[in-house]
Amino acid sequence: MRKKNLVIAFCLGIGGMVTVLCGLVMAEKMMPMEGQTYMPVVIEKSFEEIMEMDVEVKPKYDERQQELLERRYDLSDMPSDTMMSAGRKPVQKGVRVKLHGDVTWEELSEMTPAEIKNKGLFPMGFRPLPHSKHGTGGQVFPQNQIDAMQELENRNLERFDTEFDIPTHFTPEYPPPIYLTNRPDLGDVSQGKVLSIKNYYEIFNGILTPVQMEGMRLLLTPFPQQQFNQTEDRKVEEPSLGVSCLDCHVNGHTNAAFHLNPDTRPQAARMRLDTVSLRGMYNQQIHGSKRSLRSIEDFTEFEQRSAYFDGDHVIAAKKGVNLPDRASQVAMMAQMQNMLDFPPAPKLDPSGRLIKEKASDKELRGEEIFFNKGRCAECHPAPSYTNHEMQDLHLERFYASEMISDHYSIPDGPIKAFTLRGIKDSPPYHHDGRLLTLADTVEFFNLVLELELTQQEKKDLLAFMLCL
Repeated sequence: MRKKNLVIAFCLGIGGMVTVLCGLVMAEKMMPMEGQTYMPVVIEKSFEEIMEMDVEVKPKYDERQQELLERRYDLSDMPSDTMMSAGRKPVQKGVRVKLHGDVTWEELSEMTPAEIKNKGLFPMGFRPLPHSKHGTGGQVFPQNQIDAMQELENRNLERFDTEFDIPTHFTPEYPPPIYLTNRPDLGDVSQGKVLSIKNYYEIFNGILTPVQMEGMRLLLTPFPQQQFNQTEDRKVEEPSLGVSCLDCHVNGHTNAAFHLNPDTRPQAARMRLDTVSLRGMYNQQIHGSKRSLRSIEDFTEFEQRSAYFDGDHVIAAKKGVNLPDRASQVAMMAQMQNMLDFPPAPKLDPSGRLIKEKASDKELRGEEIFFNKGRCAECHPAPSYTNHEMQDLHLERFYASEMISDHYSIPDGPIKAFTLRGIKDSPPYHHDGRLLTLADTVEFFNLVLELELTQQEKKDLLAFMLCL
């Protein structure tokens, strides 16, 4: 009887372990559907404990992200002969997204979306790009911005748990030039400097109005943010005043800083967002990659409550959210943003089309493709090269969602059609920066829109886009 009981107990034990193992497998499969709406308010560990743990595992995450990028892209430095607007940096050339196996771009474009999905041939570089530490997320700044703010303001933007992942040659020129709608005669007014609370007055005194100057001051003032504040779960070594709007939108443009979209749950399903340029906002009717905000005032106010704190107003209240007054401060910040112009495009006429006498045959052929066979103008019509709408490319036709580097890569859904004016200045491309070059964007849309462009047509289209 005793032996029989032992056998039964042993079997029950094995069964229990199997049940536990099965439960873990099921939990792993179910993970993308689980999660909390709110972030933890009470942090159980001390800052020192959290930092020690984060620093210890940082190399693992950095290595994982680097391996992901190298699997997906050719990361080499291949500058073209075309310079960005201020002439400080060349545009990168060539398709950098890697293909699977022996298939060519031509062969891939001849397949249906269903065939590509069934054979698993959709390039990984066309899939959503995970955050460098997706489980945590938050704002991550490039080294040039970290160095500039350390020198100018003695303010630390360097996180101890993760670092910027895209090679510098795929990011915008630094510092970006500044063009103003109210003084087009001045050209670049940046003086080759990074705007800071320490230098904006001397740069803009005599150029901006008092209202615009105050708007600029507010855009450069650091306020607490989810990873940059005084609390236990901050991701910067010393307690921090926070970040400013222009830490990401440096000089009213972008430095390719990234974070996660605030309006998706659970954490694993949130998408990486590359910082969009503020140039030409005066001529755009919606703002925000996913949120379709209808005014610059809404965008300005909502970012302080949402993007700064991962869309959690409860945490924002704890960490010190900035709530600018809508009637005065928000209006002044918005008015300053409305002053930021696109870079000059000397080959375009007032309607945004090429001046034939100034354009090459290749550029003119590219313009024809852009407005016809390429279908680009359906979402990016002249002169601002956006239709002020949200578009859904339905990428679920090409791949199935899966967990990659703690990111559940669901389809993008509706995304704002960003303006293409001055597009050569704004790498990397797409809302999450998954496309490193303009040549990558041409291949991407040729595939997902089933355009069947020839190699020459792709080159011509790219030549036209560099004129914008």
